[in-house]
Amino acid sequence: MGNEPIYLFSIDLEDIRLWMKNGTKYAERVPANTNAYLNWLSKYGFKCTFFVVGEVAALYPRLIEEIMAEGHELACHTYTHLPLTQHTPNTFEADLEANLQALRQAGVQQVDGFRAPIFSLTEHTSWAYDILKKKGFTYSSSVLPAHSPLFGWPQFGMAPQLVRPGLVELPMSVDKIGPLTVPLAGGIYFRIVPFSLSKRKMLKRATAYDGQALLGYFHPYDIDTRQERFMHPGINNSWFYNFLMYQNRSKVFKRLDSLVQAGYRVCTYREYLKNVNPNITQRDISALSRAGSRT
Repeated sequence: MGNEPIYLFSIDLEDIRLWMKNGTKYAERVPANTNAYLNWLSKYGFKCTFFVVGEVAALYPRLIEEIMAEGHELACHTYTHLPLTQHTPNTFEADLEANLQALRQAGVQQVDGFRAPIFSLTEHTSWAYDILKKKGFTYSSSVLPAHSPLFGWPQFGMAPQLVRPGLVELPMSVDKIGPLTVPLAGGIYFRIVPFSLSKRKMLKRATAYDGQALLGYFHPYDIDTRQERFMHPGINNSWFYNFLMYQNRSKVFKRLDSLVQAGYRVCTYREYLKNVNPNITQRDISALSRAGSRT
């Protein structure tokens, strides 16, 4: 790696059918969409991190083997994709162990990273850091450092922090669009915000690159132009949000190409922390520790 700006492009490997009543009546789309991502990464010789839901690892072990065989990093995204607010410390630890076991059974030997479902790691669920530390994780990418209709932790700040000894939190990259602060580099925001605007903001960040990466996240459905139409889970049956869920899926790879052509390079979280930015500044973790002890 040189001095080029880094894009921590990552995949939250989920099968949304599993969270819907009778969801498996819909066509299986995760393997085809995952292979489309793998083909795009292979085109540039990039490796990225896949945050895998344990149920998906159990359902598609050969897919996990294929991802691993191509040199990508596998990390945890819980077993059942429940937000942390629906867990106690005990149930969360059991869920993590089930997630790890599913990955091990698929042949994954090293798991360093974790991402909370729906970025549900906030000041109220920061007790999760103690469990992540206990289970041997070295990094998390679970915080949305902005206000959000679902989960957000705006007070966390936008820079990586050492939240426990040996455990780093890399919050999602956010930027302002009018009055809103949103994660432009990933998911639905990458698709629905006019790209001329979001690209300009992302390239401005690249110009000021100081070793801090641009973080983004995607799901199998974000590129799926052939998915059947249904009401997506987790959006409170909102027809407007469901409409947005399907917008501009065909444009994702073209937009990703544009970022690469502008100078961004993709690597895994593990590579970033080991070789690109191994000296992430240690901040005062006492406030976070106190917050965790109160929850």
